[in-house]
Amino acid sequence: MVSADPDSRYIDPIGKIDASTTYVALTSREWSVAKRGGALEFAVLGLLHEAPMHGYELRKQLTGLLGWGRVLSYGSLYPCLKVMLKDGYIVEDTTESDAAGLRPRRRKIVYKLTVAGKELFAELVSATGPSAWEDDSFGVHFAFFAKTDAATRLRILEGRRTRLEERVEGVKSSLARTRERLDAYTLELQRHGLESVEREVRWLSELIDNERLGRPEPRATADGAQPAAAPATTARKYQPHGPSRTATEPTKPEK
Repeated sequence: MVSADPDSRYIDPIGKIDASTTYVALTSREWSVAKRGGALEFAVLGLLHEAPMHGYELRKQLTGLLGWGRVLSYGSLYPCLKVMLKDGYIVEDTTESDAAGLRPRRRKIVYKLTVAGKELFAELVSATGPSAWEDDSFGVHFAFFAKTDAATRLRILEGRRTRLEERVEGVKSSLARTRERLDAYTLELQRHGLESVEREVRWLSELIDNERLGRPEPRATADGAQPAAAPATTARKYQPHGPSRTATEPTKPEK
């Protein structure tokens, strides 16, 4: 069965926790988070560490943090919050009342971190093992890099780059063996996945160099947005059928 994600069809998942290969021990709480959709729980901890939030605002912030176009449903968020409440990492605050001091208005549940939640976030944000390099969790770790030291950032960035470089070499080797048996579109999809990972490797190398030189963290653009994660590549020619043309060049209508 073909995966719905074009990149994952050809680039294996990165950084899976494997007891036979993991050489950085995970704490019991980090392992617990890793087992149950840890990226979401980690992101909730990080956002609530900055400020208490009600469910709507938390979902909105999480969508921006985890999303890249993916919408986080309440069906994913609230079960996660329920487990975190049970485990004692967060609490609900429902003390909001009417401004005039009369009968309470409809209350919004505001979620806050407990002491245990703050301790768990501090533990997770400083973790540098393979769980920090995975596709699902690396972006969350990167989002909270400002709360870590340079050594932690370097360890995670270098681990992520090493894993990606290994995948790139594997895909290149596979392409060399199978390209003659692939149709043009399948080959193009493989190249697209390969180029995406190569772009990330270049981006990671730039970040690593900056960390080693002690340069300031990436600056936001004029409109307040963070710079793109990786530079765009130059349009490359490909030829599924007919005369070659660049991928960005529109097809001219036939007269």
